Amino acid sequence: MARDNGFVTVLVDFGRALRSKGLAVGSGDILTYCAAMAPLDPTDLVDLYWAGRTTMIMRREDLPVYDEVFKAFFLASDAPVQQMLKVKAQAAAEAEATFQIPATEPGKEQEEEVLLGLMASNVETLKHRSFGECTDEELAAIRRIMARIKFTPPKRRTRRTKTSTDGRRPDMRRTIRESLRTNGEMVNLYWRRRRVRLRPLVLVLDVSGSMSNYSRALLQFAYSAKRASQKVEVFCFGTRLSHVTKPLQSRKPDEALERAAKLVVDWEGGTRIGEAIDLFVRKWGRRGMCRGGVVVICSDGLDRGDPELLSDSMERLSRLCHNIVWMNPHKGDNADYQPQTVGMMAAAPHIDVILSGHDLSSLEELAVLLPKLG
Repeated sequence: MARDNGFVTVLVDFGRALRSKGLAVGSGDILTYCAAMAPLDPTDLVDLYWAGRTTMIMRREDLPVYDEVFKAFFLASDAPVQQMLKVKAQAAAEAEATFQIPATEPGKEQEEEVLLGLMASNVETLKHRSFGECTDEELAAIRRIMARIKFTPPKRRTRRTKTSTDGRRPDMRRTIRESLRTNGEMVNLYWRRRRVRLRPLVLVLDVSGSMSNYSRALLQFAYSAKRASQKVEVFCFGTRLSHVTKPLQSRKPDEALERAAKLVVDWEGGTRIGEAIDLFVRKWGRRGMCRGGVVVICSDGLDRGDPELLSDSMERLSRLCHNIVWMNPHKGDNADYQPQTVGMMAAAPHIDVILSGHDLSSLEELAVLLPKLG
């Protein structure tokens, strides 16, 4: 316990160091940082870096200053946590082959690079590495990074309005009512603007055998999306369609993913995209689940079913929802990607946006794109 209290003092001193450099770090931010580090490894610089960046940095302009203070505070020769960092450096050196840290002559700069671990270059490497090429350790690191992705659901403006200080429509009822206080003189002009509501978001994930390298990572992303908004529905399909929204409502990620996996009986089996989309439209889509919403389909397009059924179901789906986003791992980083499989060619005319979904950076791209689709 004494060591824990001493480490809390180190975290508080780090927050004060950021404040001395002109960053707006309050006492509440420092307390949140300490609470975020409680279940994490205090000797892991990755945890130290991302927990502090997430809880104490609110503006992109402050990131260079934060990186500079972090490096000076935790890597200085007289840093109070230097002994713990040396232990972590030895573990990082043993895992050098796993994370592919280039081997060079030992020196101060190389020692700092090893100590930073995944904080900079290796984090970027993992973000652009295909899920199918990752080891179990790298997938675990990706899941930790994925949990920190800021997810903003798409929104839409409704026809109803509400009072606002900078609206576009005058609120004549309130203006006249307030003028009665001044004998009919309109002293203030009040305004109204349209209300904003969340659009429904539906994630339809292919868990067939051809998507086995990507399906678990996509399901983890779906869990993060469900935790960010209640208006998110998640489906999995192979040869049949399974509604897995309820199991993903658990607060524990591992427990939620395990329950969802047990509910899907055709995991890593065949693929019938047309039948799955057709069932979704008939059973859930027409009842309003995706009406005016955004539907994200994650599949490689390798369909064993009828292409005509897939084309017809996609056409009916496009009439119900606001946008259809298709994530195909075969697209990769190819900007000039053209559909090659029969399933993709049948669905392509009804797709609004095609993304890859093969690595973490493409999922971040989807997270950035979704608010714009609203």
